[in-house]
Amino acid sequence: MKKIGVLVSGGGTNWQALIDAQGSVLKNGEIVTVVSNKEGVYALERAKKAGIDAKVITRKECGSKEAFDIALRDYMKSMGVEVVVLAGFLAILGENFLSAYKDKIVNIHPSLIPSFCGDGFYGLHVHEAALKYGVKVTGATAHLVNEITDGGKILLQKAVYIDDGDTPEILQKRVMEQAEWIILPQAVEMICSAE
Repeated sequence: MKKIGVLVSGGGTNWQALIDAQGSVLKNGEIVTVVSNKEGVYALERAKKAGIDAKVITRKECGSKEAFDIALRDYMKSMGVEVVVLAGFLAILGENFLSAYKDKIVNIHPSLIPSFCGDGFYGLHVHEAALKYGVKVTGATAHLVNEITDGGKILLQKAVYIDDGDTPEILQKRVMEQAEWIILPQAVEMICSAE
């Protein structure tokens, strides 16, 4: 069983999908901790309800981006974490963290990479861009994390159709329900069951 650590920044809907997948989709991994880079987010409450260790580490308390990366890395290592999952984590990880978990960090992105990805494309911004461009199909991509924003190896993708009258909020919800919550646990299981 690989030990999994999850990084979050908000409400934690993708985090909840991982909690729900334990023992079913997630057979070769066990979530041992979740870390938020923000105080008071609902993701921490989800951890408490599931009986999973939760911690807050903020960049502000660390003093610098580099110190933040080192604090995250050292905490994950202290928990025995072997696979890291970004589930709505809105901070860019630096070299100190990335090198410690090379090819072991999974992220979910709310589009079909390479469309609507990279710096500045997160949350509703992705869905606003897809609607503005007029694409008829969007979706989600589970990928490995490297030093390029949304630039790591693609593990899984799932398409979602755009309907007439979609707003960014409606599209965001559909992409989560029909793609993100399905492929994120599957991608984590792929990494946990490899080797």
